[in-house]
Amino acid sequence: MSEVWTGIAEEFLHLYPISGRLLAVAGADAARSRLVADEVAAALASVGQTVEQAHSIDGDEKTLRAEVITPFRADAARDRVLIVSGPAALLSPSARGLWNFTVWQLSDDEPPQTAASALVDITDSQRPARRFADYCALPSSYGA
Repeated sequence: MSEVWTGIAEEFLHLYPISGRLLAVAGADAARSRLVADEVAAALASVGQTVEQAHSIDGDEKTLRAEVITPFRADAARDRVLIVSGPAALLSPSARGLWNFTVWQLSDDEPPQTAASALVDITDSQRPARRFADYCALPSSYGA
């Protein structure tokens, strides 16, 4: 398991140690988000967390609230994490408040989502790298 996923799991658990917690993994490519969510889930499970996963194809906020988030919150079980993966819409301005923590995955010169809790460059999927929302480090394609 990569140190990046272990580090994200540690940071998440430091900030949100108990209760039903919601973590979103999003990016320009929703299919890649699902793969990253699997890595984050494995890192959390390796330290004894109960992890559930859901994937959203379109990131529709109303559907997520009704079919995923509300049922999750209705069950008062403690020490659970729900990871929802999907497209960039998961981190839209209106949906950002749904999540306790967010991971934005990107590859090559894709622009980062600077509102995300964590940015991970997975250009080389075997060697993911944590990025920080530092405008000095933005790729040239972002217009910086």
